[in-house]
Amino acid sequence: MATFLQSALGEAMSRLKTADVAGATDAIQRALVGNALTPLDGSSGHEGKWIGIDATAPRRLGDVLLALKAHRGRFANPAPTGSDENSPAHCQDRFRSRRFLDASGSLNYKLYVPVDHAGRKLALVVMLHGCTQDPDDFARGTRMNALAEEFGLIVAYPHQPHTANAQGCWNWFDTRHQERGRGEPALLAGLAQALAAEFNIDSDRVFVAGLSAGGAMADVLSVTHPDVFAAVGVHSGLPHGAATDVMSAFDAMKGNAKPVARRNRSRSRKIIFHGSIDTTVAPSNGQMVLEMARSGSPDLQEVTVETDAGGKRTVRTLLGPAEGRTVAEHWVIMGGGHAWSGGDRSGTYTDATGPDASREMIRFFLER
Repeated sequence: MATFLQSALGEAMSRLKTADVAGATDAIQRALVGNALTPLDGSSGHEGKWIGIDATAPRRLGDVLLALKAHRGRFANPAPTGSDENSPAHCQDRFRSRRFLDASGSLNYKLYVPVDHAGRKLALVVMLHGCTQDPDDFARGTRMNALAEEFGLIVAYPHQPHTANAQGCWNWFDTRHQERGRGEPALLAGLAQALAAEFNIDSDRVFVAGLSAGGAMADVLSVTHPDVFAAVGVHSGLPHGAATDVMSAFDAMKGNAKPVARRNRSRSRKIIFHGSIDTTVAPSNGQMVLEMARSGSPDLQEVTVETDAGGKRTVRTLLGPAEGRTVAEHWVIMGGGHAWSGGDRSGTYTDATGPDASREMIRFFLER
């Protein structure tokens, strides 16, 4: 119980700093009644495997289902560690601006390298910001740099300049940027391959994730470059092929996307997050991303579980074979809007409540 109280007090102090008195009170009350994370093995020590937190959680769909049924599928955000891994002072030496150039073009990006990367088996995560955002903003809001230290991640944040799109959006809706070998998909895949070679990262440990327009471009990459990105995270995004110009993009965002062609079926594993009351990108788009993962694989089994996570109810659907890794996860966050779930309030388009999307993505990416 002391460990639970310590974690709850850390969470409460963090919430008080942002004037979230109700959230702070709830954190302490949960600890007092012992309503904390439950180890899968029933132990009371620190060595248990935590649902939704530990990258060593059950791999097979059947195992996941049993664990969820036994423990009501409780998912929670981790308590703050007490140091801000995303603060400029803390990251100054490891979060640097760089530029990538190849035959497809060039782009600026920021790169986070964990302090002890030389002695670890690394993974690469390419993070695609949403419209009006930039790498610093997205890093703050997602807190992905803190997870980089924990899990040994090289994290790249490409920057979409306003010269490429007036709102700084990735051009997911433009047919010039929806195919392999040209446009933004080729440029982003080239960056990922260059970083994987630089840091000696295995091809099955290269991932991409994004929010909104960034999430839509992540899904584009899941179709155009499945050989480069082993898994993708799509938060509040749209499926590849949902639009072909600006007007159809607005229709798709409203939930009127044209049927996605079967040829667009992705071969990358994917984890999807979408708020149920997202008024910017209709939640039906998240369901369409899931259907793309299901297309052409009638033998996949589906499990749906309702859970509580970070103060919000979630409907979580897992798609996969009876044996082997889950192919796709779809999280519908009830009452969630157009914001990165479980994010940091210091970033734009974030919701501090709900499941920790960053941590859940990394858990999904690193599953074996």
